Amino acid sequence: MKAERRQGPAGRMIMLGGILFLSALVSFTIGRYGVALHKVGGILLSPIFPLEPFWTSTDFRVVTLIRGPRVAMAVLSGAGLAISGAVLQGIFRNPLLEPQVIGVSTGSGFGGALAILFFSGQVLTMGSAFAFGLISVAGVYLMSRSQGRSPVLMLVLSGVIAGAFFTALTSLIKYVADPYDKLPAIVVWLMGSFATMTYKKLFIAAGPIVLCCLFLYFIRFRINIVSIGDEEAESLGIKTDRLRWAILTAVTVITAAVVSAAGIIGWVGLVVPHIARMLVGPDHRYMLPASALAGGIYLLWIDNLARAATAAEIPLGVITAIIGAPVFGCLLKRTQGRGWKHD
Repeated sequence: MKAERRQGPAGRMIMLGGILFLSALVSFTIGRYGVALHKVGGILLSPIFPLEPFWTSTDFRVVTLIRGPRVAMAVLSGAGLAISGAVLQGIFRNPLLEPQVIGVSTGSGFGGALAILFFSGQVLTMGSAFAFGLISVAGVYLMSRSQGRSPVLMLVLSGVIAGAFFTALTSLIKYVADPYDKLPAIVVWLMGSFATMTYKKLFIAAGPIVLCCLFLYFIRFRINIVSIGDEEAESLGIKTDRLRWAILTAVTVITAAVVSAAGIIGWVGLVVPHIARMLVGPDHRYMLPASALAGGIYLLWIDNLARAATAAEIPLGVITAIIGAPVFGCLLKRTQGRGWKHD
């Protein structure tokens, strides 16, 4: 019976992996300049096999230089944000949490906007986004502490306060920015887009995202125990407060890396973990990889919609908010702000 149960989540993750692979291939074909699927396959296989080119040089440049980093960053961002949402919901035992709700995204957004205003360069933007994301989440966590712990309601309310504060500071930056140079760059970047993605941006962001996702996966058993209850975790020798700090730091790094490369892309960490939980259950051994795969699929198709729906690209943050906000409202109504109970 146990073997059958284990085969279920594994089979669904294999299915998600296949859907992600096919979605990535199709994503290479979508855009104002269409590239046939068989040409995409040939271009991607040409470094491995000595194929006679049946594609044009424009096809090759579009697939490798423009859509290659874009597709890769969409998958990485979706996976990282989905895993972040899954672990936050697990360790605080509440289905309403994700990086944007607790103020990480707005803090990182302010840091990135500040860097764009005064400096140039992706490294400085990422460093500033990370620093202010960490400052934001530290402030949220300290504000929410009550009798040595952080109740979920207090955490969410503190996140609202931090979000409002950093949103106001970001608005101030946009007000003083040069309207012909800095302001358009800040506004477009804050709304989220993979349109200007390059391999340089991809490589800078990929390291922190992959390392922190691996860290969260390696401590999946501890997350499982903490998601049952603090008393049970502490009876097994787990320092729950220290573990939450480590997880919040990892989530902040992931979010800051995504924000620095592509702007604020909200609600992915709220919507996707619930899809993964429905497919493989609440066990983080399966839910974290399932969330990563589902997050990659979700953000790939959001990006495909953003660049194919209209002549001008729709910002990613607009589409994810249109989908995520109603989902958040339904979850809030369904749970009445309470967390779930584990069997």
